[in-house]
Amino acid sequence: MLSIHILCVGKLKEQFYIDAAQEYQKRLSPYCKLVLTELPEEKLPKNPSQGEIDGALRREAAAIRAKLPPNANLVALCVEGRMRSSQELAQLLAAWKQNSTRRLVFLIGGSYGLDEGLKAEASAKLSMSPMTFPHHLARVMLLEQIYRGFKIQEGSPYHK
Repeated sequence: MLSIHILCVGKLKEQFYIDAAQEYQKRLSPYCKLVLTELPEEKLPKNPSQGEIDGALRREAAAIRAKLPPNANLVALCVEGRMRSSQELAQLLAAWKQNSTRRLVFLIGGSYGLDEGLKAEASAKLSMSPMTFPHHLARVMLLEQIYRGFKIQEGSPYHK
């Protein structure tokens, strides 16, 4: 069974995001071993400088690296990533499973995204859209798309 880890910077606070994430985590349980880890977002002043942002991203990246399972295949969610259809994501999930990828790790950054060095370490970069979404919503969207990917693989009408 494919092991999927989602490492998120930031904690869900709004109940509607929590409820949606929990629903998809429950739905995913027959398809994969899912581990979701929340890491604290670095505190920044109201109008941070680019240097302060870069420093915070480096500290968040260090916290992410400390939580990475060994031999993980990293997928960074980032604006410069490649947009994929649900079918393409389903094919990727199937390929990772077939290639004996034991630990697939999706990385979701905080308000300012992910550290450049961390993105460079990822084997894939995924963009949800050219639009901007709250990183909390991105988590729910990712969970839903992973679930949809498994449903596509089994030929379920869920995708229609």
